[in-house]
Amino acid sequence: MHARNIFSKGKPTISFEFFPPKTSEAKENLFTTILDLESIQPAFVSVTYGAGGSTRELTHDLVLRLKKQTSLDPVPHLTCVGHTEAEIDVILQRYAEAGVSNILALRGDPPRDRSDYDHTRDTFPQAADLVRFIKKFTGHSDPRGFGIGVAGFPEGHPSTPNRLLEMDYLKQKVDAGADYICTQLFFENRDFYDFRERCDLAGISVPIVAGIMPVTSLSSMKRMAELAGGARYPARLLKALQRAGDSPEAVRQIGLHYATEQCADLLDNSVAGIHLYTLNQSTATREICQRLGITK
Repeated sequence: MHARNIFSKGKPTISFEFFPPKTSEAKENLFTTILDLESIQPAFVSVTYGAGGSTRELTHDLVLRLKKQTSLDPVPHLTCVGHTEAEIDVILQRYAEAGVSNILALRGDPPRDRSDYDHTRDTFPQAADLVRFIKKFTGHSDPRGFGIGVAGFPEGHPSTPNRLLEMDYLKQKVDAGADYICTQLFFENRDFYDFRERCDLAGISVPIVAGIMPVTSLSSMKRMAELAGGARYPARLLKALQRAGDSPEAVRQIGLHYATEQCADLLDNSVAGIHLYTLNQSTATREICQRLGITK
């Protein structure tokens, strides 16, 4: 379903994110997870794309499997880094032929061994350039083409400390044709509400989906901060986790409780949607949805 139709229903959406595993065993474990979550009937599920396009084929294979073997609506991530127009066009053709309706367009991270990577030398230096190219694609059966999502950063983009310039970049992505914004994970809802207000002031009116990732272990917490480019953990969450001591189950329960409270507050404040970062696990995601009363 095209993004415009997904968000035209007037109800907050629930969606999930997965990343493509690299081993056969992990692939089957992930699919078991996906089938477990399918009954919740999320509005869509997104599939990540590795740094520098490193999981290009894995992403494509998982998206096609989701399309063929489940009732889920997959939204593949697509990044600018290192891709030519011809390569992006081939990817779009494959997704269009498979009946994929939407794409999440990102600038993306460079390969891990390229700390000096220069985005300005890419065919698509910024996500807005990729959005513009996808928007011009004419090979989709839907006359509107692909629905397009882009990323937003409630805590600020790690490479753009100037918050005014950051909003200019986001506005460029929306003006280029983005249909919705999906945010990076955050742990303080006030950051999201401030971000949403600043979008309104900037003339950005597309739906904004809030990205939420529950803390399920102290090790995953550290990983989150790295993946998010330095996520901020509120003192009240850190204090609660300290009280958990060495108990993994206590840490997990605190993380689930905190994420559920975040989601409930967002739903009470007219969020367009909640996007749960699953880390390819179903238990925490299902428990949050159960606590919110939205499981099917």
